[in-house]
Amino acid sequence: MSGTRGTTAGPSAPPAESGATMGGANGGRRRFWSPRRVPAGLLALVVLVIAGAFLYDIAAVRAHRPGMSWRRDLARQLAERQLDDVWVLTGAAVAAALGLWLLVLALTPGLRSVLTMRRVHPDVRAGLDRDAAATVLRDRALEVAGVQAVRVAVKRRRTDVRAVSHFRDLDDVREDLTAVLEGAIRGLGLARPSPLTLHVRRPGRKGR
Repeated sequence: MSGTRGTTAGPSAPPAESGATMGGANGGRRRFWSPRRVPAGLLALVVLVIAGAFLYDIAAVRAHRPGMSWRRDLARQLAERQLDDVWVLTGAAVAAALGLWLLVLALTPGLRSVLTMRRVHPDVRAGLDRDAAATVLRDRALEVAGVQAVRVAVKRRRTDVRAVSHFRDLDDVREDLTAVLEGAIRGLGLARPSPLTLHVRRPGRKGR
């Protein structure tokens, strides 16, 4: 699928050097991993601000200057508040939720919109955008005689196609669509071609 708009290709690289890399050694069928730039940038900014504030306070104390008031207030609050205090529980819940969110981001590949393609060259990986794959399948389905409209959704576990046929027998249209779409799915060159789920019906009445 080289040359199509929805296809991306490039040399494989370790996770620290590539924005979309393999999820393991057997990466030929693995999904692309998202670099998570926005969460990583926000986390780095928060850590930088907190660390900078503490370092400034430590340097002020070492220079025999009074420490920052917010640190003294924070230390007093932590010493005086009980563990069952509502603010302590709220802070702990927020911290736990943020930690769980970061763990989910770290352990899931992301980039759900990119489908992994078969690896032809060992040093090159390619991915096909789901919308581009759906467009290709929809165009192929519209070439079948009797098909008036088609909706295609390329999902992880199946390719859902819903067609409307305004003439010809529905069984004949379904048979032709199945043959055309199964060949088109194989032609996409995906590492894990999803099974086809096909629904064919007549157009509804006007106003319904």
